[in-house]
Amino acid sequence: MGSLPRARLAVRPGPPLGGSFLPPGDKSITHRAYLLGLVAAGETVIEGPNRGHDCEATLTCAASLGAIVSRRGRAVALEGRAGVLREPDGVLDCGNSGTTLRLLAGVLAGQPFVSRLDGDASLRRRPVARILAPLEAMGARIDAAEGGRVPPLTIRGGPLRAIDHRAEVASAQVASCVLLAGLFASGRTSVTLPMPARDHTERMLAAFGVPVTVTGPAPGSRAVTLAVTGPAVPRATRVRVPGDFSAAAFFLAAAAARPGSVVTAVDVSLNPTRIGLLGVLERMGAGVERMHVREEGGEPIGDVTVRGPARLAPCAIAPEEVPAMIDEVPAWLIAATAAEGTSELRGAAELRVKESDRLRVLATALQALGLACREAPDGLTVTGGPIPGGVVRAADDHRIAMAMALIGTRATGPFAVEQAAGIATSYPEFELALGSLGGALEDSAAGAPS
Repeated sequence: MGSLPRARLAVRPGPPLGGSFLPPGDKSITHRAYLLGLVAAGETVIEGPNRGHDCEATLTCAASLGAIVSRRGRAVALEGRAGVLREPDGVLDCGNSGTTLRLLAGVLAGQPFVSRLDGDASLRRRPVARILAPLEAMGARIDAAEGGRVPPLTIRGGPLRAIDHRAEVASAQVASCVLLAGLFASGRTSVTLPMPARDHTERMLAAFGVPVTVTGPAPGSRAVTLAVTGPAVPRATRVRVPGDFSAAAFFLAAAAARPGSVVTAVDVSLNPTRIGLLGVLERMGAGVERMHVREEGGEPIGDVTVRGPARLAPCAIAPEEVPAMIDEVPAWLIAATAAEGTSELRGAAELRVKESDRLRVLATALQALGLACREAPDGLTVTGGPIPGGVVRAADDHRIAMAMALIGTRATGPFAVEQAAGIATSYPEFELALGSLGGALEDSAAGAPS
């Protein structure tokens, strides 16, 4: 079996999963390490970065902007530009990566040249208005397609002024974009979120010698304000990237879904703004154990073991829980489809503007399997039950493809996932990890329904 995921995954139903695995490097941390390495003074070494297509797009953009990139075994080194980037020769191709486009826009807003950010057909449907508003308020001039709604972006950067921006949603990408632009502004730039979001940028800026002030939440409010004072040039450092919890989540949720399963993710990120799924799995009755927890490079890291209970209870996920598990909702559905009863998700409208309309694609896939699943504007309601087998389509969305493949491991008949090649954007070794835990995939030409 090759290491690159295929467009069609024919899953062989089998026994409960068991064993341990090392997830790929954290995608969110890798993106940020590459971008801060680009603007830093000196050589930044990133150990164990994510090698998926999304992060490779960020690294390629960094090289196009003048970073000197070298690969050293499992590490990547970047000689940074000390805040003064080289004007790119052509369009900066972000591929399928919204993180690349949105965070890089913040960096390029402060550069005295014209740059253009583009990507594939999926990326061209992703909204950008939330980052354009603060960047234009800071002084950048930005053109986007469809009246400023979607990529491609043309950025005319230059000197920036500090602002106090209030974001409409708790988006780590919006906050990161503003903070990165703040490195090139004069004075204190702040962004206020209605509730906390993942905080990798704040932690990594501090590791690169740029302090971020965090204020709140105040009594009676969940809002937090993040601020950076510019101009500031990050200092190069060494970054050890922990395992990606969002990638590990699929196997951990699959363990929760099968009595007798015991799966351990090794050296995985345990950042509290990312691991909301663990609390949900515990609430559903799964055994969850955190071990060898320590801090490396400002990020908590450790091992996580999940055990499947004899009975998995349904649960409701409230809107305030969603920011800490927004990328793990497809993984949660692996467990929800195995629960004895009806589970509900609300407050997740953001999932409609990811690599796909995840709420619609997930609902359609589960309905195709005969499960009771209702789609709401901001969530889903799903009733667990047996998986009879069949064919589902992942809309080239990596997280949906992985979730459906693991739902297929408990099917009672032949099961296949179409449009699954997108897994390579974040987890090229997915099939190998599945095999190491006792799962199996048929040859693409055999063993699956048509």
